[in-house]
Amino acid sequence: MAKSHTHKAFLICNYVLLGAASSSIFLTLSLRLLPSPCGLLLLFLHALTAVFSAAGCSGSFTAPATPAQWHNAHTAGAALTAIFQGAVALLAFTRTSDFLTELQSYVRDEDGAVILKMVGGLGTAIFVLEWAALALAFSLRLDDDEEDYHAKNWQSSYHV
Repeated sequence: MAKSHTHKAFLICNYVLLGAASSSIFLTLSLRLLPSPCGLLLLFLHALTAVFSAAGCSGSFTAPATPAQWHNAHTAGAALTAIFQGAVALLAFTRTSDFLTELQSYVRDEDGAVILKMVGGLGTAIFVLEWAALALAFSLRLDDDEEDYHAKNWQSSYHV
């Protein structure tokens, strides 16, 4: 029963992450910063976050049959995107004008600052949700490993 609730919370967390990452992509595109290398990296970060959350929604990295190295790669990638999203959010809130200048946006400074702060708000939400999803994935994986351990012990101790 608890595993079912954990799984539902994990899915909801990943769906919200997918929506927040998609919204961040569209907000970032509204800054009109495609020629900028820094802007392209920011878009890539949001796209990578969307990919990891979509993979979490599909359950492909948390299923018990998934090899450990794929689960570990997904966990490491999701943790890194969470850290970078947190860093972008911090830059968007604390150094808005400098960050906007580095992005080389073609939008008016006032409008760009508002858009960048909205991206920062979404980045903060993504940071928190990403860590929540990682904790829930860890819990699900731990429960699966524990069930496998008990099943193997029962099979090895039961002799006819």
